[in-house]
Amino acid sequence: MSARSHPRRLIVALVTGSVLLLGSLATLSGSAQAAGAAFSPSACVTTPSAVVPGIQIADPSCEFNGAAYTGPFSPIANGNGQLSRVWTGIADDGAAYRIEVPPDWNGTLVMFAHGYRGTGDEVWIDDPQLRQYFVDNGFAWAASSYAMNGYDPGDGVVDTHDLLSAFPSVTGLRSRQVIMSGLSMGGEVTTAEIEAYKGEFAGAMPYCGVLAGNNLFNYYLGANVTAAGLTGTTISYPTTAAAGQAYAPAYQSTVQSELPALGITPDAATGGQTFTTNLTKTGTQWADTVEQLSGGTRPGFASAVDYWDSFGFAPLTQVPFLFGVYPGLNGGTLGFANGSVAGNERTFYTFGDDPLIDLPQEIALNRAVLRTPVTATSSADALSPAELPVIHGDPGIPVLSVHGIGDLFVPLSMDQQYDAMMVAHGEGDLFVDRAIREVTHCGYTTSELSSAFSALVSWIHTGKRPADDNILDPKTVASPLFGCRFTDPTPGAHPEFKSTVPCPSSTRD
Repeated sequence: MSARSHPRRLIVALVTGSVLLLGSLATLSGSAQAAGAAFSPSACVTTPSAVVPGIQIADPSCEFNGAAYTGPFSPIANGNGQLSRVWTGIADDGAAYRIEVPPDWNGTLVMFAHGYRGTGDEVWIDDPQLRQYFVDNGFAWAASSYAMNGYDPGDGVVDTHDLLSAFPSVTGLRSRQVIMSGLSMGGEVTTAEIEAYKGEFAGAMPYCGVLAGNNLFNYYLGANVTAAGLTGTTISYPTTAAAGQAYAPAYQSTVQSELPALGITPDAATGGQTFTTNLTKTGTQWADTVEQLSGGTRPGFASAVDYWDSFGFAPLTQVPFLFGVYPGLNGGTLGFANGSVAGNERTFYTFGDDPLIDLPQEIALNRAVLRTPVTATSSADALSPAELPVIHGDPGIPVLSVHGIGDLFVPLSMDQQYDAMMVAHGEGDLFVDRAIREVTHCGYTTSELSSAFSALVSWIHTGKRPADDNILDPKTVASPLFGCRFTDPTPGAHPEFKSTVPCPSSTRD
């Protein structure tokens, strides 16, 4: 895995808070394509990073899907047919960037943070799902590729702020206010960004985000050690990334031996890379434990288990998803800290909201599970902010989050834990959560996101807190209608989500 040199980090430390010039590559792009010229991938230039050895930077003036160039990144028209202006380039910090300003800019700039992309050696930029909405409604946006991949939200924080600082020098424009937004790991970038640079943002909208930071790895740990504990299976927790990689084949074989006891069957037609779920009593107890770890009793959870147990996660493609993200396979941090950020020494695992009902069996489970301590004490790079930044939950600005209630990659519990942090800091009124009845990861409709963003903007301007779902109330979360209020009612919007009680047509605001 590539690592950034210390001199680069010293430069970042010196320039944060001041304008970082992005160099001569900042250009108005898309004019040739907008004029009707045929797109040719050969016109897109992949650039070796001058900052991170071994990293390739995909051409920000071309759309890239992680494997190939698919088209130009061109200006788009608003509802009146007027074209936006776009700038692309590669920053001195080693990250590519895109900026788009609509023809009738309202002075608000949205900084957009993308999610986790694995550990490949090519970095690239995603356009926000709300790109057309932003242009139609007068919002400018800017996005960084980050200088490297991996689970490194600290780098996303630094590179995003560098781009924010450079916005005036690149565009010749100045924003009146800035909103931070990001998805998945970009949600962690968002919550860390608004705390690291207080006073620079008017509000934030993370979605499907890792709002509670390192607690995500505790969730992955719990899902795996409880499966092992319930099935009487012995597993290990290697303490380094290298040892974890070496353990991976043995762990895959161990999990495969657990699956029959849980009621998860590999499909022969796909070579054991997809799975059918018909949970046993033991499997039901495991699913109940995962439900409590991921947000508590709530509607549609059976469909969430069916979905997330149905496929593997590279490189362990022959076990269900949640087993492939076991922190013991990567040192607990994906290599971006000096130890494991995951730990469960004080965790009591339960099957339901009321632990007294199944207390004897829960005690037996908790005696059986593997216990592992948190060993990480600081960033792997002492010259930079923590690679896996600590989230305190005291941004001092409005934060509106959108989260799927059946997402088991980044679960609803991330929002619940962040909400509790803000309450503990006396900022509970500054957090709003909107629950969506979906089970995939970040699979929201544009309507769901645009209505949330519109509510955030209104909140910023008027001070009136918008409607939300009370995700800290177990009775609210367990209601058969939980998530109905803000879920897109369009038929087929979230086909994977299945609940015994459908949403009435009048529940959505």
